[in-house]
Amino acid sequence: MKTFALNTLALSVSLALVGTANASDFDDMDPVTLRLAHVVNEQDGFHIAATKFEALVEERTDGKVDIEIYPNASLGDERTLLEGMQIGTVDMGVITNGPVANFVEEMAVFELPFLFPSPEAAYGVLDGEIGQELLDKLSDVNLKGLAYAERGFRNLTNSERPVNAPEDLEGLRIRVMENPVYVDTFRELGANAVPMAWTEALTAMQQGTIDGQENPVNVIHSFNLNETQNYMTLSRHTYAPAIFVMGMSVWNKLPEAAQTVLAESAQEAAEHERQVNAEMKAEQLADLREAGMEINDSPDIEAFQNAVTPVYDKYGEQFGDYLPRIQSSLQQ
Repeated sequence: MKTFALNTLALSVSLALVGTANASDFDDMDPVTLRLAHVVNEQDGFHIAATKFEALVEERTDGKVDIEIYPNASLGDERTLLEGMQIGTVDMGVITNGPVANFVEEMAVFELPFLFPSPEAAYGVLDGEIGQELLDKLSDVNLKGLAYAERGFRNLTNSERPVNAPEDLEGLRIRVMENPVYVDTFRELGANAVPMAWTEALTAMQQGTIDGQENPVNVIHSFNLNETQNYMTLSRHTYAPAIFVMGMSVWNKLPEAAQTVLAESAQEAAEHERQVNAEMKAEQLADLREAGMEINDSPDIEAFQNAVTPVYDKYGEQFGDYLPRIQSSLQQ
């Protein structure tokens, strides 16, 4: 098993047997190695999902499908990885939904602020009919969507001052993902939204060329953002999925049994990552507080929600019928 970064927590979980494929299905299969890349470090949830996926796939294919994991943006930023999958220079990855939505616009519906009231509500949509339809749309751009892992609910950090309401964001330079919904959301909140790749954002925070960023607690913790960011606001402004995605050309070369294992293993790895994220959040917040970060647990969420109404006015009809369908499903 050629793995470039392992996470022992993910591998310690027992491996369930898959019902629709077994080791004997792979007796005649030529071995294949798939390079799975992501842009974060080995402490991050993406890596937990990737290593769980690696273990499941290699066990269930009797080693015929070998997963090599490349963390830390070693193969490029997320857009570069997706473009690599399209042309076959990268096999697969765990990619934040925002960059994926630059390839399939409808997927940006998940980026709308305050869309999901809870993780469970998000899981119901992502793992259901709507989520699967959007994964299937990736085939139009030569990509194969396997399952939704998570980036999680995103929260604001900055180096300048406490933020409790939109007016506190006035003039702050906040890094956002390279996605128009995120840019417009933070502009409506009064910030100077600065779209850039995550690898660039880390340097920009250290140099002080941006004041803050927005990400889930697990990212803020795993990248030690308390070293450059003094304040966190638990705004929970967006629930961000992440996607197990691979190049369609690579997918099409695999036998059906291997495709089944990849899809089912991706879903199980995604659910595992969600559980680990939930279990680790309280400890991560405590660590950040102990490290000196000032955390606002109860900002004026209603004020934030009211401020981003123009984002819904602008984008609500751009995603076909997906927004009303999601809103309808959340009310059931």
